[in-house]
Amino acid sequence: MNKLQQALYQNFGFHTFKKGQEEIIQSVLNGKDTIAMLPTGGGKSLCYQLPGYLLDGMVLIISPLLSLMEDQVQQLKALGEKRAAALNSMLSRNERNAILENIGRYKFLYLSPETLQSDYVLDRLKRVPISLFVIDEAHCISEWGHDFRPDYSKLGLLRKTLGHPPVLALTATATKNTLLDVMNLLDLQHADRHLYSVNRPNIALKVENAADTAEKIHRTIQLVEQLQGPGIVYCPTRKWAEELSAEIKAKTNSRADFYHGGMESGDRILIQQQFINHQLDVICSTNA
Repeated sequence: MNKLQQALYQNFGFHTFKKGQEEIIQSVLNGKDTIAMLPTGGGKSLCYQLPGYLLDGMVLIISPLLSLMEDQVQQLKALGEKRAAALNSMLSRNERNAILENIGRYKFLYLSPETLQSDYVLDRLKRVPISLFVIDEAHCISEWGHDFRPDYSKLGLLRKTLGHPPVLALTATATKNTLLDVMNLLDLQHADRHLYSVNRPNIALKVENAADTAEKIHRTIQLVEQLQGPGIVYCPTRKWAEELSAEIKAKTNSRADFYHGGMESGDRILIQQQFINHQLDVICSTNA
């Protein structure tokens, strides 16, 4: 067992790495800017969490979705890691200030690209050594950054403001043009690239035509009844998510609820935790 495998077992309880993880982690530990593409479920988070224990300083993780941040923080805390936090809109002002005032205590800090624009947040982050600048869902820089999340395109400049720490850009979906965009906007022309197939044989895409809304709802309920294990039904609007979850609860034995950006942050966290802990079978959610 080499040193990396020992660290893997000591910190996470795993004996072996998944495909690509060890190579990506070694690149990060060598101080290289790194672009990595692994499939969903391929263990991308481990590629910065394990180096976090082996490097001095903070690991700063830029993530686009509040639910992803909360999930990652809870997973770290479940492993006994108390130095993890997410700086986002779900926090009260007092909670937010407490994190920023004690910024040096944290090993893993998650925040959105918009939060990183704050002069006060930047000023606090400049006071701590940052060992790794992680950009999760890095394809957003290209595919969404110019319109949906324009602050993603500013991350290259913000990295320089924070002392030019090494970058780990992670994605599970990127075309060649997207990767070039990421490299250019982050100034990663000399980055190590570790690109692995994102094909997952247990996932299929299928299109069915429905004559009208009633047929679409009927077919969705049929699929929910056939569902083995938890599932998410993505809906085009918040109203759809709420109404469809009510239909599923009324017409099936599934425990269903809805999740969207119009809910209070506490309610969203509750739904997410219920789903993760198998207290809900189905969530009807908007795709954002």
